[in-house]
Amino acid sequence: MFKNVAELRDYRNLVKAALAKEKLRIVVCGGAGCVSKGANKVYEKFLSIMKEKNIEFSVVLEKENAKDVRLKKSGCHGFCEMGPLVRIEPTDWLYVKVKEEDCEEIVEKTVLKGECVERLCYTENGKTYVEQKQVPFYKLQTKLSLFNCDKIDATNIDEYLANDGYTALEKAPFEMNSEDIVNEISESGLRGRGGGGFPAGRKWSQVARQKNFPKYVVCNGDEGDPGAFMDRSVMEDDPHRMLEGMIVAGIATGASEGYIYVRAEYPVAVAKLKNAIKQATEYGLLGENILGSNFSFTIKISRGAGAFVCGEGSALTASIEGKRGMPRVKPPRTVEHGLFDKPTVLNNVETFANVPLIIVNGASWYKNYGTEKSSGTKAFALTGNVKNTGLIEVPMGTTLREIIFDIGGGMRDGKKFKAVQIGGPSGGCLTEEHLDLPLDFDSLKKVGAIIGSGGLVVMDESTCMVEVARFFMNFTQNESCGKCVPCREGTKRMLEILERIVEGKGQDGDIELLEELGEMISAMALCGLGKTAAGPVLSTIKYFRNEYEAHIYEKRCPAGECQKLKTITIDKDLCKGCSKCARLCPVGAINGKIKEPFEIDQSKCIKCGSCLSACPFKAIKEN
Repeated sequence: MFKNVAELRDYRNLVKAALAKEKLRIVVCGGAGCVSKGANKVYEKFLSIMKEKNIEFSVVLEKENAKDVRLKKSGCHGFCEMGPLVRIEPTDWLYVKVKEEDCEEIVEKTVLKGECVERLCYTENGKTYVEQKQVPFYKLQTKLSLFNCDKIDATNIDEYLANDGYTALEKAPFEMNSEDIVNEISESGLRGRGGGGFPAGRKWSQVARQKNFPKYVVCNGDEGDPGAFMDRSVMEDDPHRMLEGMIVAGIATGASEGYIYVRAEYPVAVAKLKNAIKQATEYGLLGENILGSNFSFTIKISRGAGAFVCGEGSALTASIEGKRGMPRVKPPRTVEHGLFDKPTVLNNVETFANVPLIIVNGASWYKNYGTEKSSGTKAFALTGNVKNTGLIEVPMGTTLREIIFDIGGGMRDGKKFKAVQIGGPSGGCLTEEHLDLPLDFDSLKKVGAIIGSGGLVVMDESTCMVEVARFFMNFTQNESCGKCVPCREGTKRMLEILERIVEGKGQDGDIELLEELGEMISAMALCGLGKTAAGPVLSTIKYFRNEYEAHIYEKRCPAGECQKLKTITIDKDLCKGCSKCARLCPVGAINGKIKEPFEIDQSKCIKCGSCLSACPFKAIKEN
């Protein structure tokens, strides 16, 4: 346990020196994407081969007698599409799609001879990229909150310390007072990364001036947007960074206790956080009189039950208290009456992860990134019909074109870009006309979208925008807590209309009714979930109204995606009358005579597609 700053610095210097002595590190990505593709087996194979070859190596950072070679697991490297990923340090060589059978060659050439296995390096348009920083996917990124995720072993606090971890705790409690910290965060321009973009410094100052004690710091790790995994990466791969940010928030506001609210679907994050809290407490970085100061701070974990609405502040605090997670009317606000009816700082994981960097490097340094009103960087989960999917972090103000076509590598299979859904079920669709729009809080608000937690779902020309709207409305309707009528009933009515439209039962006036309902819900819903629930529907109507009209008036899906609007026909010139399709049809919709062309009764056809795969002559077509 460190009793003072001097002891912490001495220990940090010790582990930094140990890290510097390592001449080669094999860093296997331990992110969920790579693990799902076999990264753990790759790691075990490396372990087995190196033992067989009697190579002297370590698997943890050894403070004394550091080995020349270390095999380690890190967190997510981001380039999920190319996993399993293995990086060689300090040369920065990146091997992609590594299989167990590749490990022998890597050990022989890279570990024993210091040679790069170029066949395993990333190749694009005939060019091979040996170093990770030169790969187009990484080249345009700027990692701040995710900086450590692909570098350190999150289970070992020594690795965080060796990479300048907990440096902010040397400064905040001793060289700064509450007002200094709040001013630094305010001047940095840090805005909440959970979606709303509220200035973090303003929120902290509001809690700091409250006279009601105790106060609380709450971290929102309830990352519920479909396809979003930015916060999970920080909690699993760099948990101490987030804890350090929460501790600084406690110093700034006078809070002595923190809570991390983690969604139920993140068991690995919970385990990593528990381990990090235990280690930080053992080292004297959490608990009573931290580093010999008069400041004490503890952190507890609260697991959610999987409710999307608990991402909303008042619902989240109610859930921590053991109540049903439902939002309440405001005011009073969380900064005045939050957790246990006490003043509460509530920010999300990514927001807290930025705090130590600002305290150590200063507000001016942080403002070098991003735009004038949206400083810093933002992490995004890039998914959908784009070539390079994964976890990215870019400066605020980066355009969609740069993200989708430079970092993402463009559309798959040569298809044309159609739209991108940003902000999850609370966001909206952006189109080709928005490709050069800077991604920051204010620019997106002007076009009716929000950054949200950072989900980016890219869609190509084969995507039906009406179905996209139906998908997100179905999610939102299922996740509505039901407390207020506009959200509970309004989203249900909107979903019913959208389901009718994609089934070919749309009616004249449906579009106008969707718009009217959407505007009503946005204006009258109780919480942020309800107020943004209609976003995907209203934005798709705005930019793709013609698709809605085609569904309703022509009973046609322009993208050919809506099953109920597809027409299956038999080409009489190709049909040989074998009757195989008729025998397999579950509803008896196909009729005809043997050795003569068969026909499909469209009034009976349920578009199941069983006849399509059955026809040996490719005579059955789907339109």
